[in-house]
Amino acid sequence: MRSAQWYGGDDRNSYIHRAWMRRGLPADAFDGRPHIAIANTASDLTPCNSHLDEVSRSVAAGIQQAGGIALNLPVVSIGETQVRPTAMLWRNMAAMAIEEMLRANPIDGVVLLGGCDKTIPALLMAASSVDIPAVVVPGGPMLTGTFRGVPLGCGTDVWKLSEEVRAGTLSAAEFQRSQGSMIRSRGHCNTMGTASTMGLLAEVLGMTLPGIAGTPAPDSRLLEGAHATGVLAVELVGKDRRPSAVMTRASFLNAIVALAAMGGSTNAVVHLLAIAGRLGVELTQDDFDRTGSGVPLLVDLQPAGRFLMDDLYRAGGLHAVLAEVRDLLDPAAVTVTGQSLVDYLNGVPVYDREVIRARDEPLQSDAGIAVLYGNLAPDGAVIKPAAASPELLRHRGPAVVFDSVEDLQARLDDPALEVTADSVLVLRGCGPKGYPGMPEVSNMPLPAKLLAQGVRDMVRICDGRMSGTAYGTVVLHVTPEAAAGGPLAKVRTGDMIILDVASRRLEVDLPPGELEAREPSPAAVRAYAAPKRGWERLYVDTVGQANTGADLSFLVGSSGSQVSRESH
Repeated sequence: MRSAQWYGGDDRNSYIHRAWMRRGLPADAFDGRPHIAIANTASDLTPCNSHLDEVSRSVAAGIQQAGGIALNLPVVSIGETQVRPTAMLWRNMAAMAIEEMLRANPIDGVVLLGGCDKTIPALLMAASSVDIPAVVVPGGPMLTGTFRGVPLGCGTDVWKLSEEVRAGTLSAAEFQRSQGSMIRSRGHCNTMGTASTMGLLAEVLGMTLPGIAGTPAPDSRLLEGAHATGVLAVELVGKDRRPSAVMTRASFLNAIVALAAMGGSTNAVVHLLAIAGRLGVELTQDDFDRTGSGVPLLVDLQPAGRFLMDDLYRAGGLHAVLAEVRDLLDPAAVTVTGQSLVDYLNGVPVYDREVIRARDEPLQSDAGIAVLYGNLAPDGAVIKPAAASPELLRHRGPAVVFDSVEDLQARLDDPALEVTADSVLVLRGCGPKGYPGMPEVSNMPLPAKLLAQGVRDMVRICDGRMSGTAYGTVVLHVTPEAAAGGPLAKVRTGDMIILDVASRRLEVDLPPGELEAREPSPAAVRAYAAPKRGWERLYVDTVGQANTGADLSFLVGSSGSQVSRESH
């Protein structure tokens, strides 16, 4: 056992390690039993994860039943809706802090409890870098609330209702009244947003007890699965089954297939790339297009469809979806149980064909993430066709450029703004370095005067991200970002932008050499002053671009579980 490096022997150091843990632990806790940490992201300031203390108790009971020692380990938690300037700024910090605590402490394995958007990616990045036996328990989605008799999708309907207020078709008072109906229970967003996507993809990657992902947070079966996960964690240590043995290239390609079939969040691109980077698994942005672009969209969930996460669970859940695309999955990919992922798909029923479509009757035939290239995105940009307006996937229109989020907010609703439904809204200064932290602002609100005319979608281009709950014809993750010298910094209002998703093309239509000869917009360069100290300084100095996962350069790869020196 790895923990024996701390507790074994009769010298002074081992005495100290054991003595300090004898606050309820019996003497035989150090006789070779596996010590399992429960990396717990519960926090009142991460509301989607606030129930994880209860989940942790069920995990601990399972660990103890299997003969292990359960140890609560609170770790950095990131509330997507709470932290400023953006949660993505802290994903890498959380991953680094969790990695260091897993390595530094006398533990043999870890159960990872996450839910809200960045917590599961950060936990998986950390576990991958330390590479001790690990398993995830996703916190699960909330139950569906209703407003005016209609189901509410957390996030997606916020965007829709807020636009209706700006269009004058919903009163501000009614909008505020909907707030009390949006969050019906504990759990993360009930749309196919980033939290749902990453919880489900953690299972496709093989890192959960099969069948647990997508279980609603208030459902008793989540606690049952958490208990079983605790039992499994002890088995993982006994068999020394590590993340590097589970999350292989085959696992990641399966995750890309699942991402397309579910209509999952574009944020999965940066998260899967970052996790793969920690493992040394070869995975590129183009793999998302090559593997996922021809996969049909089968799950009719917001924001790409109608239903919500508890409907998906009721209809048969993740395994029912995967069974429909089983022929596209690599059977070589295993799970934490040691069995192949596809072994769990035999005879899985679908209980509601409105929610989970048959393979030959999809919502869309080609629904994966599309990766675009051109003189506006030399290193790529992404778009989610499933969330876009089909008629806008091929479009040519004049740019209306905003140099920052603040510039957008100041001018968007100005009646004098020269903008039509054919215009292309361009927002820059929102990449990993430029904001910093790559905020979810790419799905820009539409100008109020166009909303009043009935316009509900436009082509929008940004070097930032968008919420997985968002929708619209949005080109995002433009790389290189403006702040890193990307051509987006040189686009001017009035330039003609060409979007052609079928041809994977994103261009500004200018004479040869003109874009290269231009100077970047001074306002875009000055949009955010470089931080002078602290995490933000370290982040801006070392963060990579979106096409590689936006991890810090010195965190890519693994350091293993060995501690360089003993304590004295």
